[in-house]
This record gives sequence, C-alpha cells and structure tokens, in this order.
Amino acid sequence: MKMKKLISMALVISVTAALAAGCGSTDKASAAEDGKTTEIDFWYSGGKTAVNVFQGIVDAYNESQSEYHINTVTQADYTETYEKLQAGIAGKKAPDIALLDVDKARNLSRKGLTEDISSYIKDDDTFDESDYLPVFFDQGKDEDGKLFALPAYGTTQVMYYNVQAFEDAGIDPDTIKTWQDLEAAAKKMSGGESFYGWEPMWGKDNLVDASLSNGGKILSDDGKKVLINSEEWVEVWESFRQWIHDDKIMRIHSGGQGWEYWYSTIDDVLQNKAGGYTGSSGDQADLDFSIVQAMEQPGWGSNPSAPTADALQLIMLKDSTDKEKQGVYDFMKYFTEPEQQAEWSMETGYVPVRQSTQDVDKYKSYTEENPQALVPFSQAQHGSILPEDPTGGKIFDALSVAADQVEIEGKPAKEALDQAQKTAQAALDSVE
Repeated sequence: MKMKKLISMALVISVTAALAAGCGSTDKASAAEDGKTTEIDFWYSGGKTAVNVFQGIVDAYNESQSEYHINTVTQADYTETYEKLQAGIAGKKAPDIALLDVDKARNLSRKGLTEDISSYIKDDDTFDESDYLPVFFDQGKDEDGKLFALPAYGTTQVMYYNVQAFEDAGIDPDTIKTWQDLEAAAKKMSGGESFYGWEPMWGKDNLVDASLSNGGKILSDDGKKVLINSEEWVEVWESFRQWIHDDKIMRIHSGGQGWEYWYSTIDDVLQNKAGGYTGSSGDQADLDFSIVQAMEQPGWGSNPSAPTADALQLIMLKDSTDKEKQGVYDFMKYFTEPEQQAEWSMETGYVPVRQSTQDVDKYKSYTEENPQALVPFSQAQHGSILPEDPTGGKIFDALSVAADQVEIEGKPAKEALDQAQKTAQAALDSVE
C-alpha cells in the first residue's frame, strides 16, 4: 500500500511538471502573437491528492474564461518551491504566482520581491475581507500593512486515532484532554515494535504545537530574547524523547524522498501497526474513516490546547507584467471563492479560509455526513499564530535541528534546546 502511494505520488508530480515544463515558454510566445490569452506561470507543491485537486481547480479556472491561462509546475515540497523560486528570480525565470508557507512568503516580501495585493483589492468592489478567517488572512500582512499574500487554505495538525485499537484497549477518545492522557493511552496500546501506541509526525511542528500548549513562547514580549529553551519547552521535548527512545511507546518515520516519511506514518495507522498519529488536516483525503477518526490536539497538563493554525499562501511576484499580475489576482480570487474552498476542503481536508464556505450546500451536506472534516476548522478557531521569525527563518531552522537531535538521535532535550537557543539568539542579535 505504501509503495503504491509513493509511486502514484511520484508519477503525479513528474507528469504534471513535465507537461508544464513542456508548454510554458512556448505557450507564452504563442499567446503573445494572437494577443488573446495571457499566460500565467504557477509553482506549487503538495501531497499527491492535493496536487491533483489543485490541478483540477486550475483546469476549471482555465475553462471558465479565456483572458488568462494558468500553467502549473510542481515541486516536492514547500522548501524546494522556495529554493527554486529564489533561483528563478535571480535568473529572471521566476513564475508569476507561487504557493508558499508563511515564513517563506514573508521573507520574499521583506526583500521586495512580492507585489502588494492591497492595491488590487482597493480597486475591487466585490472583495470581502471580512469573510476571510482572520487567523489565516492576517498572516499575509506585514507590520506596515502591506498584504504580501492571500491565504489559499489553512492547515493545522490534528490527531487521527485507530478506532479498533482504542476500542480493544478500552480507551474513550473523549477522555484524551491532555498529552498526559495520550501518554497513558499509548502505554496501554503499545506492543513493542509490532504496535506503537502513537506516532508523532517527524519534525519540529508537533513539538512546537505541544510546547505552545504548555504555555511556551518562542520570543519574549519585547521580541529581544529567544525563549525556546525555557522550562515549558524542555518539559515537552524531553517527554517526547522519553516516549520515543526510553519507553518506546511512540515512534517516528524520518527521511526518504519528499513526503515518503509522511505516508509511512499514515500507513502504520491504517495497517493497524499504531494506535494513531499526529498529522495534517490535509491528510483526510488519504484516510479511511472506517479505520480512523479525528480529534483535536489536547492541552499539556493544566494548559489549554493552543496548536498553530497556519496559512498556505498565494504570492504575486513583483517582476511580472501588469497584465500577468492582474491575471494572478483574478486566479487568487477564484481559488478563494467559497465554492472552490468547499471543493478544496472536501477533497483534501484542509481548512477553508472563508467563513461563507459553511453556507455552500454541498459543503453542509458533506460535513453532516463526515463530521471529522470539521475537527480542523474547530481547532483553528483557538489556534496559535506563529510569530514572525525576524531572523529570516534561522530560529525555526535551529528548532528543526534540535527536533532531529531529540527525535532521531535521542539527545537530551535541554542540551538540544540550549544549543538551538544559543544559535537562534545569535541570529536575532545580529538582526538587531
């Protein structure tokens, strides 16, 4: 099952990229000659299901009008998109629009490489900012009020549990209110290497979420001190190290090509090798809900649940022509219309960015029959917004290194986080 998914994902990405690469510059030249259609180049990434659904919406947009045509190129992940985007900008071969996570979009904005979308909104009487969820929309604004991105969709890490495993162990999922409750459940379900009680998703994100749910902060209130080695952080990260390496009630999959580790984690739960995992709201399209169900992330101890709610953002590149920019804005609006958001959310599990998506009839019917689809939306309402990394990503990079040290190497959390804090603080001090 795992290999089938990986092969499918690879084929989707390679075929889509090949088609886009084959038609990009030729189509633009052709369009320039007939003067009818403006070609728009769009770079993005995602898992196999998301790539297919995204392409479907692009195709529908292209068919809905003839003024613009979107050409797509996919990459393995958001980091690769960002790296290729920087190279493309330097080589004057950048696309007109790209999909990025917040920190990467903000970095490009700081360098003056993205267009301010506010100017297009001001000229558009039909744009309704109040209908966008603030937790997602506001992540595209900088301190000066520039709107450097529109949210394409939201995502938050939720919990997916194996229904049969919980029933066999006599565990009521409604009783999982804290990470300590989950620890007890994982111990009860664990059967050594043949069955792990829980599988966090590899990387810093799960650890950061749990730290925020323990009252931890990334920066001090004045923004001058990095706090990622505070007691709140160390307690959480050391607990995960112990669960993975000492108690062996949890495990992670790491490495591999692209999203391989992600699908390996999912497959363990679907194939009854684990009691559950912490993953993306976007996993819902790949899950069998006769085997698993969803629940919100718990709090830590007496602290309330506060995992991050992140926006994946559409950016408009500065060096595109005026006509191309107008086409980019037109597509941005199309993708974030309630009808498209409903389609996207139903097919992928990601969180819609428009409140009125809930008024779309097919979305209403879908969520009534599939209540798990509302779990990410509900969690996003009390989610945390990651603060801006003023170092251009070096604080988060330090956290990623520390996460590997704790999760893969089993290094004590305090040692890993002290080093991460030292690295991150030096980066912050150099900015100031």
